Amino acid sequence: MTTTIIGFPRIGEHRELKFQTEKYFRSELSEKELQTSAAALREKHWKLVHSSGVDSVPSNDFSFYDTTLDTAFLLNILPEEIQHIDLSGLDKYFALARGYQGEKGDIKAWPMKKWFNTNYHYIVPKFEKNTEISVVGKKIFDEFLEAKELGIHTRPVLLGPFTLLQISDFAPETQPEDFVPSLIAAYQEIFATLANLGADWLQLDEPALVKDISSEEWALFQALYVPLLQQKNGLKILAQTYFGDVRDVYSSLVQLDFDGIGLDFVEGIKNLELVASGFPAEKILFAGIVNGKNIWQNHYEKTLALLQKLPAENVVLTTSCSLLHVPFSTENETFPTTILDHFAFAKEKLTELTELAAIFFNKETALLAENQQLFAKNRTNKNHKLAEKITALSAADFTRQPAFSDREQLQKAVFDLPLLPTTTIGSFPQTREVKQTRAKYNRHEISDTDYDHFLATQIDDWLNWQESIGLDVLVHGEFERNDMVEYFGQNLSGYLFSQNGWVQSYGTRGVKPPIIWGDVVRENPITVKWSTYAQKQTTKIVKGMLTGPVTILNWSFPREDISLKESTLQIALAIQEEVLDLEANGIRVIQIDEAALREKLPLRKTDWYSEYLDWAIPAFRLVHSQVQPTTQIHTHMCYSEFTDIIPAIDQMDADVISFEASRSNLSILDELNAQNFQTQVGPGVYDIHSPRVPSTDEILQTIHAILAKVPKEKLWINPDCGLKTRGIPETRESLTNLTAAAKLVREEL
Repeated sequence: MTTTIIGFPRIGEHRELKFQTEKYFRSELSEKELQTSAAALREKHWKLVHSSGVDSVPSNDFSFYDTTLDTAFLLNILPEEIQHIDLSGLDKYFALARGYQGEKGDIKAWPMKKWFNTNYHYIVPKFEKNTEISVVGKKIFDEFLEAKELGIHTRPVLLGPFTLLQISDFAPETQPEDFVPSLIAAYQEIFATLANLGADWLQLDEPALVKDISSEEWALFQALYVPLLQQKNGLKILAQTYFGDVRDVYSSLVQLDFDGIGLDFVEGIKNLELVASGFPAEKILFAGIVNGKNIWQNHYEKTLALLQKLPAENVVLTTSCSLLHVPFSTENETFPTTILDHFAFAKEKLTELTELAAIFFNKETALLAENQQLFAKNRTNKNHKLAEKITALSAADFTRQPAFSDREQLQKAVFDLPLLPTTTIGSFPQTREVKQTRAKYNRHEISDTDYDHFLATQIDDWLNWQESIGLDVLVHGEFERNDMVEYFGQNLSGYLFSQNGWVQSYGTRGVKPPIIWGDVVRENPITVKWSTYAQKQTTKIVKGMLTGPVTILNWSFPREDISLKESTLQIALAIQEEVLDLEANGIRVIQIDEAALREKLPLRKTDWYSEYLDWAIPAFRLVHSQVQPTTQIHTHMCYSEFTDIIPAIDQMDADVISFEASRSNLSILDELNAQNFQTQVGPGVYDIHSPRVPSTDEILQTIHAILAKVPKEKLWINPDCGLKTRGIPETRESLTNLTAAAKLVREEL
């Protein structure tokens, strides 16, 4: 074995899994038909990886929704309510992923959080006092046999027990240590079953090892693995890490009885230094040298120089993380060859691995020479005027005047909003009609006039409806926008856009990150036209809706030839121009979403400020620092763990922040109080990623719970995210219940 990958994209080359699963949700496909299509997709992917020349093919990296949720179902980490509801096994699975509301019961979806420092979201399992861990699932075994019958001997992949405990929730009076004995027994049973089926390797993913590891956490890791590795049943065990380095535990980790250690040499800045200090000769080093999170061609000369420094006797070349985080293949793109040659999506990264192996192990110099020619060319021209503008920035450019407390009083007087003002996060349902009309316009099948009329009609209808239910601050609905990042990128220089560069974000939700190719500059207004149109249709406030610079950067494929800081400041200056244009055109409330603020936050707290927050937070402030005191700046964040960066969020100096809270049981509010958070807040009062409709009473209870933690003068009432993925009936019913609940609480107060 000389090459492998950690995992492969599962949504399909053309998002087949998404479309088939959504048909199943709509009862247009039977469970048997869905399972058949999924099996065909797995077969295609296994054969593709195998035929590429990669030596070891992973299995069990496929999932209908999320592999962490798969692990919970494998190990019976399930709440009683789901075990006893009269649904099929697959429908129970989807009920915990998306929620279920029907004649058989009412199930709230489990929480959803960002997977470490990526835009992928995982479903958070919950260990309860009566959780009885046992191997009840068969997926990992069935898929190993499925591939075996195709003639492909795979390496099963499974979330390791330590990371499982680290990323899960625990009910009161329970703690991770309570479940160590039963987890050991369950994993040993999995070892034995896989060995009996003919497996020779098992990959246990332990990315939690790249975070700050305390002595107590390392003791937990050892309590799990020392006995676990004593009964491997002839199976070889790979401890796979990614997204960083293992500086806290390296010397102890390599002494444990693992047969292979997987380390990330792309984001793991200390891993080379650690391995250079010594690596056991009897173990195999799985060296992650092909970037699994970005789409640029690998620079072979640099990678080979790194490999030459590795003292390990047995090395397998692999990806830095799963290829889940990049699109399927550049074969589906229409870029000119001069551009396309610089990109490598998942399929092309398989070729990079085999070529690097051929050069490194077999000295095939022709492949190296071809790659050297690519990197010898100048790819872009530098915008010197923009560079000078960034260099000239001073502290005053990042500071808004007057202070927050003074602005708050001015804005209350100017806006005269009621107690507990209601609003939404921004987008309304992107129906089939909206998408089809936009597609026709992009194909030049309808005129500018016809398209504008269609958009104006959509905006008018939704403005009238918002007024009818009593929302206080309205939105225009964003019907002209395909995506909150791509839309802005299309209106900025320096961006490229793939045709089929889809990446899974969660479940059936895919995103198509734009590519930052060169320096970024705003050339024309982006949102002013439809924001000002909407404001002219009503006497109520209509929010201007923008995406913040950090989120635009984090949800794009960034350049690798300049720093993330420089690239973000370029975007911030562009969005600043848009903010000032909106203000000049009478938009008095402007929401600048930073949903992905935490995404590139270093996984180690010691690196948070020096490597990220010291420039990411000022970049946001740069966007709004020049507006008038009576212009109210909102921001929004969702589906990340923000509780530990509350001081940094406060430093963003927004006037109002809304955030996801419904799936996290409002736990962030306790931390806001502990940190004396000054900004007005809008904790999401219901979960928009679930199709279930919350009742007025349910929202009423949520508002009461929030008011126990947040002063009524500081509280806004809103959903926890945008509504573009929801249907019209559920959106309107949910928001009607929201405004009704807010009105009832106002009357009480």
